[in-house]
Amino acid sequence: MESRKSGSRESVDYEAQIEAVKAEIAEYEQSLEIVRNPEELEALERRLGELVDRYHGLLVGRVLQRSLDSEEVRGQAGELVKGWPKPLRNEGYERVKVRTARGTLIALSVVYYRPKGRRRAGRRERGLYAGLVVLGCHGHLTPGLASQVSAMTAVLGSLGEAQKVLSERGIDLDIKTVRAIAYGYAARAKAVQRVDTYRFEESVAGRRVVVATDGGRLRVRQNKRGRKTAKGRTRYSTRWREPKLLIIYVVNEQGKLDQAFAPFIDGTMNGPDALFGMLRYYLGQLGLREAERVLFVADGAHWIWNRVPALARALGLASEQFHELLDFYHAVEHLGEVAALRKGWSQQARKAWVRRHRKLLLEGQVETVIEAVQSICRGRNSKAIRTQRDYFIRNRARMDYAGIAAQNLPIGSGAIESAVRRVINLRLKGASIYWRQENAEAMLTLRAYYKSGRWNLLKSMANSHLSLLAA
Repeated sequence: MESRKSGSRESVDYEAQIEAVKAEIAEYEQSLEIVRNPEELEALERRLGELVDRYHGLLVGRVLQRSLDSEEVRGQAGELVKGWPKPLRNEGYERVKVRTARGTLIALSVVYYRPKGRRRAGRRERGLYAGLVVLGCHGHLTPGLASQVSAMTAVLGSLGEAQKVLSERGIDLDIKTVRAIAYGYAARAKAVQRVDTYRFEESVAGRRVVVATDGGRLRVRQNKRGRKTAKGRTRYSTRWREPKLLIIYVVNEQGKLDQAFAPFIDGTMNGPDALFGMLRYYLGQLGLREAERVLFVADGAHWIWNRVPALARALGLASEQFHELLDFYHAVEHLGEVAALRKGWSQQARKAWVRRHRKLLLEGQVETVIEAVQSICRGRNSKAIRTQRDYFIRNRARMDYAGIAAQNLPIGSGAIESAVRRVINLRLKGASIYWRQENAEAMLTLRAYYKSGRWNLLKSMANSHLSLLAA
């Protein structure tokens, strides 16, 4: 966006512009009679939309300028400048253009602060429009526009689709700008999570909390070293990577999802330690120590269960308050694998064996199931069957399905598997879809918050000035 240096305050004559648009609207209103066909109706709506958008932009501009000049906002901006990590110098007013939620550009006079110190290689570090930051205007955009563009990018199938829908709404941005807005939005929200002073308004005190994690699949593009293609393009690989996802939700006394508490969903491309760091952040913010009961449910992945005990200790959970559970349906899948490995059984016999031992698992008779698997560990596939036996032995303490069901808690991890499908598979995974890691990370954040109904929380983080302090 454009800006023009000006040491003193230059007022923008919004009153005259507003009156001119009002007169234009009144004149157009007088000229309206009837429409005769779909084309005329579409033209009518388009023209009225243009006039209303201009009027909207001017009203927003007038209020924004008054706000920037008010003692309250100037005081907040001053406090922000005082708390900035580096000393800032008042460079006076600059004329800045900001784009509103309707896509219109408004001109504002804003005080600009620049870091003190010498220039580096002929340049100075980027400064700060403190007043705009206080009002949530990052990157010369109103918070409403930044939220709208980011949400469209998360929900629709591609950046191109988002750009097209925005254009139809009168917001003309190129794909690079759409990408920069959306990914910057996610990055600011992530930055706020690193600030200790940021706190959630919600708590899980006295509630029954379920925590689950799982991994998905997507392709990450990585440039290759060496010679380029005949057309001068950099060669690259597209290896599969496993993004990690988490979900935190609350169930009521009947074991049903508590509709009053929107689940938390988030993910990362940075591996299991990063995901468990995120879990510790969210669960700490929500006051998990005060929860009535906590259930951690997942499949049998080593990367999950090797880290769960340390997470429980770090959060200060009591042993009687915290339960680990292996997803029941994954355990049944392993029963099916055992039956499939047994030579000489008919298909009917295999199904009967699985049904019988599935029931035993539900009744809490894990040792009986382990003995049954051990009893058929012979023959050509004995090694593979022993591997399945070891799976049940390793997870025996996490198979108290009868006890967990008696407490009206879920015995499956369907919630996280659904989250993986909605957040990852339906947007980030597909034929010829490759991501740069940092972009995949941003899209995970946007999709997770939108799909979980937590978009307002993401907005509060992305609009906060704390994102700049943590960057």
